[in-house]
Amino acid sequence: MTRGMNRWQRTPLGTRLALALGVLALVVFGIVGTVLATSTRDYLARQLDELMTKTQKEQAGFRGKWKAPYTWQQLVYNPRNESVTQIGDNALPPPQDRDEFVALAKEALAKQEDHAFQTIFIHDQGPYRARACQIDGGVFLVSAAPISDLDSTVRWLIIVSISAFGAALVILVVAGRLVLRRGLRPLSDMASTAHDITSHDLTDSSHLPVRANGAGGGPEVEELRTSFNVMLDHIDASLAARTAAEQRLRRFIADASHELRTPLTSIRGYADLFRYAAANEPAEREAHLAKIREETERMSLLVDDLLLLARLDSETPLRQEEADLVEVASAAAQAFVAAHPDYPLDFDAPSRVRIHGDPMRLRQVLDNLLANIARHTPPGTEVELTVSPDAVVTVTDTGPGILPEHQARIFDRFYRIDDSRSRAIGGGTGLGLSIVHSIVSAHGGTVNLSSEPGRTTFVITLNPGDRR
Repeated sequence: MTRGMNRWQRTPLGTRLALALGVLALVVFGIVGTVLATSTRDYLARQLDELMTKTQKEQAGFRGKWKAPYTWQQLVYNPRNESVTQIGDNALPPPQDRDEFVALAKEALAKQEDHAFQTIFIHDQGPYRARACQIDGGVFLVSAAPISDLDSTVRWLIIVSISAFGAALVILVVAGRLVLRRGLRPLSDMASTAHDITSHDLTDSSHLPVRANGAGGGPEVEELRTSFNVMLDHIDASLAARTAAEQRLRRFIADASHELRTPLTSIRGYADLFRYAAANEPAEREAHLAKIREETERMSLLVDDLLLLARLDSETPLRQEEADLVEVASAAAQAFVAAHPDYPLDFDAPSRVRIHGDPMRLRQVLDNLLANIARHTPPGTEVELTVSPDAVVTVTDTGPGILPEHQARIFDRFYRIDDSRSRAIGGGTGLGLSIVHSIVSAHGGTVNLSSEPGRTTFVITLNPGDRR
């Protein structure tokens, strides 16, 4: 039983549907054939009964002249003396079968009915349909007509019906299998597409080239094909995002390792110099210690930046509170002017712009943007810091600008531009703008860059009064 079920389940879907359709058609054909044969037999039996009734009535009026059909058996029964006589020149039934004729006449007499029907059996001739009716003089006319012709007709009808239904069943199963195979072809194509996916190496690839193509199959198959392709598009996009994230992670780890290796190497070198110069002048030792402290501070700053980015990536909640964006920007502008008097700054803002955010991190955003101006533009570069009433902060400088090929990656981590902007002061770690982008995104805002020679603008858009 289990083996048969397993074999059935391994049968192709089209074949199973065609066989199921054949079984259903067989049941329908069986019901139709049974009803047809039964109704035909009943109809022919009623016709024979009507013919016998009509014939006996005509014979009753012309007892001595009317001749019954050749195959009929007839007699006249007189219940008063229980005698049996023939009608006209029709021969009497065989003696061994006359009792059944008499019994039918007696039954009609006992029930006080004018006629009675019964199916009897005549030896060596088969079943007959018998009818007894009372005629003039109180006698009964009993006639019997063979029903072999009726049975032959019904038998022929059954044979013809079985042959026709059988041929129709075969044609239905074969044609249904062909139609189902054609209808299920789009599903087979999608299955082939799924098998093609398994043949592609997706470990390092960010593109899934296969799709379910073709047309037809009806709206249901078309909907399934569309959903299948949408799923493949989603997988393709997920693979591309995963590959891009892995590449960014690898580049980030490589860049971080490189950035950390530089101060560590310097610290190791100055430590060796300090050890060799331990017996030298105190001023020389202090110089080596100052270099070690400088490199240590640089490494600490780099580690702090990396830690901040890691916290922002892990969606660590900011310390958000009600804050005045104008106050934050004014403090950043004053600190920049005090630290870089060679860079004239124009500050423009309304009296107050209320926001919901982390004032310390927003201050860091502005400090990083202003520090980048001082680091990558020559002294005398004009700086403009504006705050609009709808919480849009604009930082503009009149420096050399950023080339278009660098603008798309300007917010990537450890991405530096060495030649596009001059460096009056030493370069940074390449994390400043990444931190700006991450902090603004954590506040639900956006930061955009537009640059051309002589004018570079960073536009920070925040949500005024945001209660997230």
